Amino acid sequence: MRKIELEIVALSHSITQTHSYAVVLGEVNGLRRLPIVIGGFEAQAIAVALEKMQPSRPLTHDLMKNFMNAFNIELHEVVISNLQEGIFYSKLICYSNDETIEIDSRTSDALALAVRFGCPIFTYENILNSAGILLDDPAGKKSGVKPVTPTISEHEKGAEDDLKVLNLEELTQLLQEVLEQEDYIRAIAIRDEINSRKSI
Repeated sequence: MRKIELEIVALSHSITQTHSYAVVLGEVNGLRRLPIVIGGFEAQAIAVALEKMQPSRPLTHDLMKNFMNAFNIELHEVVISNLQEGIFYSKLICYSNDETIEIDSRTSDALALAVRFGCPIFTYENILNSAGILLDDPAGKKSGVKPVTPTISEHEKGAEDDLKVLNLEELTQLLQEVLEQEDYIRAIAIRDEINSRKSI
């Protein structure tokens, strides 16, 4: 399968889900986005590395990098290799003594290490097709990390069950609205509802 390179384009948090964050990966030279829900600690670990902050003591992922460096293990790339029941699975592709080693990892940990090592991030076409979001506006491509506190539109004020009363056209319009507000957590729920309708 052909690998597609991704880059971190945003870290987003949502007032609709307390303590929930999304790391948003963008297709390099493309318009597709892959939002992945992560916890607050993982979001902080990624943000610290992206902002090149130097904590007074090493965080867990800094410790892991130091450990790997001490034993001459190079993180060559991260591959988001599978998606099952809404959960992403990743692999760390490492080199040590001319040997390639694949290590299973949580995606959030893999991304935190990828930022620290400056290595590329990849996924496969089938994962982008099933979980990705396509930006309509080419000018919508953003770079850098931007923490966001989105506002809630009229459609978002209800519970997630409210999505079920909307038709496909309304859901598609709502998806574009929340993408413009960069509320990727809400976009994931809307995307999943659209996909569930199309699979019927």
